[in-house]
Amino acid sequence: MTTAGPPTAAPDVVDVVTLGESMVTFLPTRPGRLADVPSWDRAIGGAESNVACVLAAAGHSVRWVSRVGADGFGDHLVERIASWGVDTRHVPRDPARPTGIYFRTAGDRADDTHEVAYYRAGSAASAMSATTLDLTAVRAARVLHLSGITAALSADCRALLHTLTAPAAGRPLLSFDVNHRPGLWPDRAEAGTVLRDLARRCDLVFVGDDEARDAWGIEGPDAVRRALPEPRTLVVKEGARGATVFHDAGVTSVPALDVDVVAAVGAGDAFAAGFLSATLRDLPVRDRLRHGHLTAAAALTVPGDLARPPARGHADRLAALDDTAWGTLRLGPGWTTAADDDRADQEVRTP
Repeated sequence: MTTAGPPTAAPDVVDVVTLGESMVTFLPTRPGRLADVPSWDRAIGGAESNVACVLAAAGHSVRWVSRVGADGFGDHLVERIASWGVDTRHVPRDPARPTGIYFRTAGDRADDTHEVAYYRAGSAASAMSATTLDLTAVRAARVLHLSGITAALSADCRALLHTLTAPAAGRPLLSFDVNHRPGLWPDRAEAGTVLRDLARRCDLVFVGDDEARDAWGIEGPDAVRRALPEPRTLVVKEGARGATVFHDAGVTSVPALDVDVVAAVGAGDAFAAGFLSATLRDLPVRDRLRHGHLTAAAALTVPGDLARPPARGHADRLAALDDTAWGTLRLGPGWTTAADDDRADQEVRTP
């Protein structure tokens, strides 16, 4: 039996609430097959908690809601996420279910040799439901950010997402990252149906063109928009080509940056965080996409899932570049530490 924990006072309204499973991640100390790696470094990973941490580091008030086991891994997750400045007070402990963990190899997810071993079946987070979480705390935000990963965890989790995305007076802006993970869905057709239904109920949707192809068998931003006409804002990520957003005033595309990639993990979550941060600041649509690219570049140039975003002033200067300068910008490891205009100018590569 699980409980949601003792009732709490009405929570403060924060900029963003994210809801979803986070896991302790074990990163290999050297390249190779899982069978050959002798030791591991511990980190944390989870799409929604990644977004929460990056947004908090960018200066926003953020709450992460989930469930963890009453174990040391749960302690580690809550403490690490809170260390980024995220409110973790609404993360109940489950004495009967463990905290999820996973192991991965050093290669990129797109690499044929990449391996991931998940130990999350029956986890505490898979028991998230309308009765095991404080929904008042979940809804007390300007933006509620959800992910398709949660829908794959259990029937209770799917029901929770349908509850949270139901039309209701005064609901926060609903942000949804499709985050299609084929390995979590035994039934491909069910995955496509569930993810499309959830996306159509939300206000702001992020989806990769590769995800749209895998989940729905469609190609290109226009096809994605035809499949998802309801979201007021639809962001289609096109990998190295850039991203396109469909919005009230039309369609805006921004090319991706030239980045010296260290590891691709976490880039999609960082992109969503950058776009959401700029949305909360009511920046123009072009700059929302550019902030998404810049925050993704911060994640791409570090080895783990999480990277601190560039300082707001630094990112604003780069986002304001003209199209030619944006197109010649190249970012590599350490670029987010640039603290002055001279360093930022040096990052713009001469054609």
